[in-house]
Amino acid sequence: MKIQVVIFFALILLGACNSQTESGITQQPTLADYQIGEKWVWKYKGVTTEGEVRSDGVDTRKIVSVDGVLGMTIGNDTVLLSEIVKPEESETPKYAWPLEVGKKWKFENNWTSEDGTTGSQSQDAEILSYQEETVEAGTFMAYTIKYIGKISNSRGYSADEEEVWLYAPALKTFIKLTQIQGDFTYVEELIEYSKPE
Repeated sequence: MKIQVVIFFALILLGACNSQTESGITQQPTLADYQIGEKWVWKYKGVTTEGEVRSDGVDTRKIVSVDGVLGMTIGNDTVLLSEIVKPEESETPKYAWPLEVGKKWKFENNWTSEDGTTGSQSQDAEILSYQEETVEAGTFMAYTIKYIGKISNSRGYSADEEEVWLYAPALKTFIKLTQIQGDFTYVEELIEYSKPE
C-alpha cells in the first residue's frame, strides 16, 4: 500500500512544468514541456524505526511515443502524457498552482490500493523556499514544499504524517521526497536525469 501511495504522488509530481518566471512563480505544465526520450531515475528506501526495510529499489520514468502520441512509462505501463498534465480539479489539490514561496493550502486525498484497501490523507501544505538543492543527480533550483497531517486506511491504520518534497521546475518533477509516517521513514531521491540533445 505504501509504495502505491507514493507512486500515485510521484505521478502527480511529474505533471509539473519548467516555466519558472522572473517573479519566482511556476505554472502548471503543458505537453510542450516534455521531449521524447526524456528520462528520470530515482532510488527509494523505506525503513521502520526498528530497522526493518519495507521498500528498497529504483523507479524509472521515460517519455515515449505511442502511435505518435506522447506517453510516460511507469513500471510496465505507459500513461498518456495528456492525462498527467491535465489540471487537477479539486478544492484541496496536491499542488495549488502556480507555485510560489509562501503559498499555503489544504491537501486532501482518498485512494484505493490494488488489494482493495481504502484510505485518506489530510495535510496542510506550504512552500517554504526556492533555492539550489543538491541530490545524487546534480544541483537544481527547487521549491521545498512541506506537508503535515494524517493518513488512515480501512484496515485500522492511522498515523501522523510529514512530507518534504523538493520540486525542480527545470526537471518538471521532484528531486527528493522525505516522508515520515508513524514509525516509518521513506526517502526517494533522483539519481539520474537525461534528455535528448
